Amino acid sequence: MAFREESASDVLDLLDWKRRVFALYAEVRASPDPAAAHERWRAVRAKLFRDHPQSPRPGHDALAYFPYDPAWRHVAEVVPAPPEARLVAGSGPEPVACTRFALARFAGHELELFWLEAYGGGLFLPFRDATSGAETYGAGRYLLDTVKGADLGAAGGGLVLDFNFAYNPSCAYDPKWACPLAPPANRLPAAVRAGERAPLAR
Repeated sequence: MAFREESASDVLDLLDWKRRVFALYAEVRASPDPAAAHERWRAVRAKLFRDHPQSPRPGHDALAYFPYDPAWRHVAEVVPAPPEARLVAGSGPEPVACTRFALARFAGHELELFWLEAYGGGLFLPFRDATSGAETYGAGRYLLDTVKGADLGAAGGGLVLDFNFAYNPSCAYDPKWACPLAPPANRLPAAVRAGERAPLAR
């Protein structure tokens, strides 16, 4: 496909966005204090939303969050599952191809882990919970998306799932963005009052 004249600039802007997000999550993983890392994460996200050309809502930095709650930080057991090709429904016209390859088990809950087939692949963990559609975005939130740098790391042989770092997909801010959404198996019965809340009105 031929690039439009402005596309090279758009691609470089996207590359810069990804660099910044990857660097931010590297800081989060390296921090000995998850609550302090969360404050840093919030501050950098606010600046990116406000100032960056790839922002899902340019000029907006009033992102709403629940207070940091250490009870929602877990190290999940990763249980391999038979690989299963899935087409995950999204906000756009086409579903997203991925492979369910494992289960993440923590505190009596279980979520499916996906490997995205597009963009060279990456671990993807979307979820919905009892707050979805009221206190949080109705279509669910993301916790991990390593294609875009959202990676909380590992500990003790398990996968770090800190729901205080849950965030809204870009389509929560503007329908022009096409985002894969949480499949039925990743709908938690609990109310996860941690992470990003529903987007504030413009």
